[in-house]
Amino acid sequence: MHETFSRRAFAGLSLGGMAGLAGCAVPDPLGEEQREMGDFQLALAITVAENAKKIPPTRDASTEDWKRVMNAEIERRFGRYSGGKDYIIALNIDGYALAPPGIPVVLTPKSILVVSANLWTAEPQEKISGPEQITTFEGADTLFLGSGLMKTADEQMVTLARNMARKVQAWMLRTPEVFGLPT
Repeated sequence: MHETFSRRAFAGLSLGGMAGLAGCAVPDPLGEEQREMGDFQLALAITVAENAKKIPPTRDASTEDWKRVMNAEIERRFGRYSGGKDYIIALNIDGYALAPPGIPVVLTPKSILVVSANLWTAEPQEKISGPEQITTFEGADTLFLGSGLMKTADEQMVTLARNMARKVQAWMLRTPEVFGLPT
């Protein structure tokens, strides 16, 4: 009997711990201190998703939904910069997986987004850099319980797009001199 209680207690504590992890939200990258972007000012965010490959297992997402979510997150992250020189961020969604519901701990599919990023000046329209293939995942909140159990496909897309916008900025700032910043 004591052995059965121990197993039940362990199972209860394990499930309680996983429920606690499930409640952890991914912090919004905009809550962090924003990095200096020199003369950068977002003129336009362009997302192309017509050729996006689905990485199984995945939930479905429309081309229009990917464009809407990705452009909104790029504008959200970069729209606050007013450096005076207009730039265009162009993204091609190469592939994605939106985690379907799985079996906790045993089968926890992960969500992933892969894009090719390009940076252009708006006037004159000249390509500065890219394409750069960038990959991102949702984050630590999906470690034990796949996000398919906790989030809708749209919520997964928003998290992936936010994380991608952050990675695009990190990629852009690898060449700070482009934005008139010291190297």
